[in-house]
Amino acid sequence: MEIHLPNVPMLNIFSHLDAFSLLQAAQVNKTWNEVASSDFLWRKLCLKRWFFPHMPRKCWHEQTWKQFFLCQTRQEHSMSRARPEDFVYKEMFGDFGVQGYMSYLSKSGLTMNPEEKSVVCAVTSKTRLTAWDIGEGSMIWVSPQQPTFILKLATLPEMHLVITVDLDATIKVWNCRDMDALATNNMLSPCRSLKAVVTRDGPIILAGAISGDLYTYRLPDLLLISTVHALEVPINQLYCSPHVKWVFLNKKEPHVLPKVFFTDSLLRPAEYPTPVLCVISFTLCVRAFWTPRREDRITLMYQRGAYRTAGFVTFDLEMERTEDKIIVEARVIASFKLSHHMESPEWMGVSDKNVIVCSSGSSLLVYSMAGLQLQRFQDYPGEIMKLLVNPVYVIVTFIDGCLEVYKWEERSHYLTKCYRLQNVRHLGKQSVVPKTLCDNGSIARVVTKSAHCCFLVAYVLKLCS
Repeated sequence: MEIHLPNVPMLNIFSHLDAFSLLQAAQVNKTWNEVASSDFLWRKLCLKRWFFPHMPRKCWHEQTWKQFFLCQTRQEHSMSRARPEDFVYKEMFGDFGVQGYMSYLSKSGLTMNPEEKSVVCAVTSKTRLTAWDIGEGSMIWVSPQQPTFILKLATLPEMHLVITVDLDATIKVWNCRDMDALATNNMLSPCRSLKAVVTRDGPIILAGAISGDLYTYRLPDLLLISTVHALEVPINQLYCSPHVKWVFLNKKEPHVLPKVFFTDSLLRPAEYPTPVLCVISFTLCVRAFWTPRREDRITLMYQRGAYRTAGFVTFDLEMERTEDKIIVEARVIASFKLSHHMESPEWMGVSDKNVIVCSSGSSLLVYSMAGLQLQRFQDYPGEIMKLLVNPVYVIVTFIDGCLEVYKWEERSHYLTKCYRLQNVRHLGKQSVVPKTLCDNGSIARVVTKSAHCCFLVAYVLKLCS
């Protein structure tokens, strides 16, 4: 016997379901299918999964929000469903330097055009900004030679913009089409950290200086919005929360306490004469990672003592507004210490299910937020040099150049191993391994053998090449 409920109560009930459950509910009958396919429900899921301040009310052209969600999810998981033979190996030669400054200009999420090419921006010869078509394996744009070395690079794929800062603290915005920069400004102190983000107030660039000042600029015109003296030391760590509500700043020093700034107070100095912030009573933070799809939870990794004892502490940020001020507090909700017999981890990340992944020597470890070890992967050819952790993948880079790709299981706390991408040229151990980055169709990094031997390599999915 079928049970018929009014559409409004059903819509309210269905609003608490995830995508998998909505798809199941749609199979019950025609009425349930109609409610479970509601644009209201699927837009809510889209906003939760891929926050973007300027998402249109309707998906473009004929797409519904349900179709958009399913299309995006398929794109996200295209890499985890692949096999090693589905990738084409590419090498792009140039003087990328030992630091390998590189960032994707193509989008890893909310791709308006599923056929969009994978494009990477990189610094070559230390004084030129270049753009590379990863699928074609070719350089598609190069800037004029700059007066001095480019030290920092950030991209804003949503606006097809690249931001650079050079040795003279000159900050520039590029579109990688015109020869000249779109805008130029000067910081009063050399830059140590750089991040481009889209906020509800529009796109901005955050720059942490060696002086401890945090500069906030509007994009694309580089209008200075605010300058805040945030730390008494250089700002080496700068991490934004998923929806850019918070900005975390730190430098690993024994007597330095991290600070978290309320982003609105940086964007609207007239409304907030004094920046709203929280000082976290925690020292020697090595890494920090915001919980994906949650706005107020951050996990810090520390290393302390002669034996570099390591552990993790997770905080929830709580904000209280009164008539005359805003109070922000960081409350510890979980913590644990790793065994002193374990090699101290260098890299970490967090899933949206509050699961922590970290590397220790040649092992990949997965813990609950409270410290219960859930998984250990250790059948590796050598030391883990880097981890790339996002809400969908974990990509492990080894010292010999091999990559191992994992995916987070949708309905559990665990990682699933997908495949290994071999070092095609078998170049042996690398002294420096810069970041490994990916979008929905490729994985790219700079291979560095020495100051005079470095090049850009990429693994491109055949369907995207």
